[in-house]
Amino acid sequence: MNRRMLVTAIAWAAGAFSVEAMAQEQSIQEIEVISNSRRSEGLSDVNAAVSVIGQEELSLLRLTHYQEALNRVPGVNINRNNGQESLASIRSPVLTGAGACGAFLMAENGIPVRSNAFCNVNQMFDAHSENAERIEVVRGPSSAFWGSNAMHGMINVVLPEPGEAGSLTIEAGPRGTRRVQGQFGTEDEGIRNLFLFNGVEEVGYQAESGSDQQKLSWLYELDLDGVQLDGGFTMINLNQETAGYVTGTDAYLDAERRKTNPNPEAFRDSRNGRFWTSFNWDSGDWDMVLTPYVREVNMTFMQHFLPGDPVEDFYHRSAGFQSGAYRELDNGASVALGVDAESTVGKLLQFQANPTVGSAFLRNTIPQGKHYDFNVDATMVGGYVSYEQPLAEDLFLSVGARIEKVTYDYDNLMLDGRTNDQGVACGFGGCRYSRPADRGDDFTNLSPKVALSYQLDDNNRVDFRVQRGFRAPQATELYRLQNAQTVAELDSVELDSVEIAFSGGADALTYSASVYTMDKDNEIITNSSRENLNGAATRHRGLELALAYDISDQLTLHAVSNYARHTYEHSQLSGGIDIQGNEVDTAPNLWGNYRLTWQASPSLRAEFEWVNMGEYFTNPENTASYEGHDIFNIRAQYEASEDWTWSFVVLNVLDDFYAERADWTTFTGDRYFVGQPARAFIAATWNFR
Repeated sequence: MNRRMLVTAIAWAAGAFSVEAMAQEQSIQEIEVISNSRRSEGLSDVNAAVSVIGQEELSLLRLTHYQEALNRVPGVNINRNNGQESLASIRSPVLTGAGACGAFLMAENGIPVRSNAFCNVNQMFDAHSENAERIEVVRGPSSAFWGSNAMHGMINVVLPEPGEAGSLTIEAGPRGTRRVQGQFGTEDEGIRNLFLFNGVEEVGYQAESGSDQQKLSWLYELDLDGVQLDGGFTMINLNQETAGYVTGTDAYLDAERRKTNPNPEAFRDSRNGRFWTSFNWDSGDWDMVLTPYVREVNMTFMQHFLPGDPVEDFYHRSAGFQSGAYRELDNGASVALGVDAESTVGKLLQFQANPTVGSAFLRNTIPQGKHYDFNVDATMVGGYVSYEQPLAEDLFLSVGARIEKVTYDYDNLMLDGRTNDQGVACGFGGCRYSRPADRGDDFTNLSPKVALSYQLDDNNRVDFRVQRGFRAPQATELYRLQNAQTVAELDSVELDSVEIAFSGGADALTYSASVYTMDKDNEIITNSSRENLNGAATRHRGLELALAYDISDQLTLHAVSNYARHTYEHSQLSGGIDIQGNEVDTAPNLWGNYRLTWQASPSLRAEFEWVNMGEYFTNPENTASYEGHDIFNIRAQYEASEDWTWSFVVLNVLDDFYAERADWTTFTGDRYFVGQPARAFIAATWNFR
């Protein structure tokens, strides 16, 4: 433990005296983002906590999982589960449960990958991140522009612009892992096209844990009589054999047990697609944009984490649009306003094929057969306005707000109540799964934002932000009930944030530092009776440092350091302990990412990366914990010619045993998603256009 504390202290000190390359070595004035105001604008003009992972960095990363890119961003801590799965954290604990995904908005080219009623904690694998031009991360509430589910933050995968392009990459990795990736684009008579594809076959480190995933995107741009059209589609297929938690204290340290799969029957199949087109035109003094889109998600997976291993079969289909109007005023101010709407049809079926095994209680309360079978029609209508104005030569004001209404129409296709699917009552007081009667629910929320920006000098500035985020309850929180609960009377979760941030640099130094405090109310929790209830309150405080320093023309030192404290602020008994004042589980106080980049020549680039994860509690009672870990990676890229580029990646160079995620339950005790051992990947890219 003393070694762990020493390593973490060194990591924090390193972050205080080095620098993160904010979006590689590209000048910050050149970086464009869309995740702040929903149209392209310079990052240097944005009063928001936005980080950008650019194409040059993504090319060197050659990410095998989006976690490898996102955890370089301040305030972000993505836990990789097995295969392509994950759990997210942005200025928050690593959240789990039915509504955990609703705390974060995941999008591709500004289109959310899921309806705000039907999110999934693994939804980042629905984005084509492997072929991204850049990945934008907004830290803290983004609801003033984006609405529900942008409460703790937003991740937006931005695909390349259409046009002339041609490349093909073949990659080989451990245990027979293979990947093919490429792009092909054309430009002819004003029409620009781009096809992106990525396919991976992975055997898996643990027994029976392989996966196959394919992603295809088409992008186009067309100028037509003063109207610019740009859009396309993304289609994704995933077939995964899933390895479950390895249980037992420090099981991840056991060389044999860490290779086992306690749930060899578990799987996840996911197919989804999105189609969109943006219409951009000028109307007098206004720049107008209208983006209609459709979305379909189909996912079937075994819930190996539940007794009886039930299978969930779920789909939702959506049609909607985003709109915006932007204008520069004569007094130097700018205004943006718009209306969004979406209609979604969703269906969920949970079915258990075999009888439950285990204790008499489990066998008698968890029946074989159908547990849930329901439809939900969801609608969302929202409107937003934003106003920015200089108050003085170096002082700028930004205010905005969004009002949004979400409506659900729930139709139970089974018997109401907590019987089995034949209407027979269970023993021990009733069946675990409870189905509410048909009903409707609606939620209306207002999310304001006020921000000030002061330019200290030509290179440094300070930003101050006060804003509110929210999320409406997810359909599964409202209608997939348990035990004696027949109705979940839930309100929207609200989060109020105050933040001050400094950014800038001088000569070889670039930096950003943010201090924030956030209070979340009406948090939806599952109590000891497995009832979904409002009433929880949590507090989130943190300090984020992103720093970078050019040691020489060839060497650059990058560092991201995070300190955070997330606590329960409500009185609640858990395991016989009142958890008020305790730290939220899976919420490290200290973690970071540190890299030394070496530009050996114009054609050779390499980096050495240190990934530091501090200690964290794994239960609300704060009686169980994971000690943390330190992982080291090496990456190199060599441009052999204009046509050929070679890439080499070694992950976990020192072959440490660690846990990607540590957890604890009353049923299993300590349990872990194990980290993989040392592994190397080599790739060759042919640039044929």
